[in-house]
Amino acid sequence: MSKLLAVIDGSAYSASVCEHAAWIAEHTPTDVEVMHVLGRRDVSSDPFNLSGSIGLGARSALLAELAELDAQTARLSQKRGRAILEDAETLLKERGVSNVTTKLRNGEIVDSVNAREADADLIVIGKRGEAADFDTGHLGSNLERVVRSTHLPVLVASRSFKPIKKVLVAFDGGPSSVKAVQYFAKQAQYNKLECHVLTVGPYSDEMLHQLEGAVATLKDGGYNASGEFLAGQPETVIAENIELAGFDLLLMGAYGHSRIRNLIIGSTTTEMIRSCKVPVLLFR
Repeated sequence: MSKLLAVIDGSAYSASVCEHAAWIAEHTPTDVEVMHVLGRRDVSSDPFNLSGSIGLGARSALLAELAELDAQTARLSQKRGRAILEDAETLLKERGVSNVTTKLRNGEIVDSVNAREADADLIVIGKRGEAADFDTGHLGSNLERVVRSTHLPVLVASRSFKPIKKVLVAFDGGPSSVKAVQYFAKQAQYNKLECHVLTVGPYSDEMLHQLEGAVATLKDGGYNASGEFLAGQPETVIAENIELAGFDLLLMGAYGHSRIRNLIIGSTTTEMIRSCKVPVLLFR
């Protein structure tokens, strides 16, 4: 049996992560492991400036109080983390997922995911975390790091779940988008979904041939698949198509270029995740 790793943090996206995990488990018999990671800010109080002209006795007493505050903060974080995991387990079991395990870990999310992914087939994570500013459209700070560090497909959950019926595949002919098509074509349990492959950019006969090959691969997997070639900026055209045609899921390759290149000219992957209101299944 396969295993799905669901990463939650108690944010507004955590319930959606569980709902998407349950939807996958409904189609593919799978164990679901729910993980919540306590970072440094969860288990330690804010740093204090202890400099200044205070007596040694006062300083020692203050340090003792701070140590106790840190210990109390850590205990409360552990209790909150366990409560978050218990709520997630309850939600998943209510949605019909019978094999659910929970893990509460300390440290960095990326390290924790890497340590638990060896026997997993898929990672589900929220688009933003607890500390994200929802008004700015900023993504969770750990999302790109998780996607870049793992060899597994990553499903980035939208803020709320809705049943998935129509899938858009963003195809650019690159290795990661080819991998996305090949992976999905093998998932016969999903081939009742309507599937549309979209290539956006300058037209070429070679690119059209690759697009037709991607559609053929999906059809060979039993999908009702179609393809389309459009001009324009990928992040803009893809987002508009999702909105106008009512797609429920976007499949695409992820971060095909280095962090330095993305820093200079931006990342289509990041922009797509930010602008799309549907879940995004990423492949590297």
